[in-house]
Amino acid sequence: MSLEIERKYLVTDDFWKSLPAVFMCQGYLCIDQARTVRVRLAGSQANLTIKSAPVNSVRHEFEYGIPVADAQTLLDICHRPLIEKKRRVVKFGKHAWEIDEFLGENLGLVVAEIELTAADEHFEMPPWIGADVTDDPRFHNSNLVKNPFQNWRHDWLTND
Repeated sequence: MSLEIERKYLVTDDFWKSLPAVFMCQGYLCIDQARTVRVRLAGSQANLTIKSAPVNSVRHEFEYGIPVADAQTLLDICHRPLIEKKRRVVKFGKHAWEIDEFLGENLGLVVAEIELTAADEHFEMPPWIGADVTDDPRFHNSNLVKNPFQNWRHDWLTND
């Protein structure tokens, strides 16, 4: 069994735009309160991922490589819209940060995630990190399918 422990933050700088990126397309076969089942194409790799609901930023995660052709077929039956993004990886301190620039119906959203080995692990905070949105369900990729950023970003921007 594998555990995922991650934190998610808004990004306040655009230095990442010049870094190499991998295009990702992912869709959800199942989205409910207890679990998600995701299909992801990332470059020439494809995965099927099953995640439990997070409890204190920790959840069970099972990820399996699948043939690209299978992923393409599965994406056709996923909830819409699909999540499209460009991912860049930035090393800062002892950790790799994944910066996701969302596209499509989530255009304008940029978040950085860090995977940890323990929920209380201490880490260096890069200067380009903004608000912690880990516990804000709007920023979960599976919720961006149900309520894309373009639907709420204007209200969110004026309320902050």
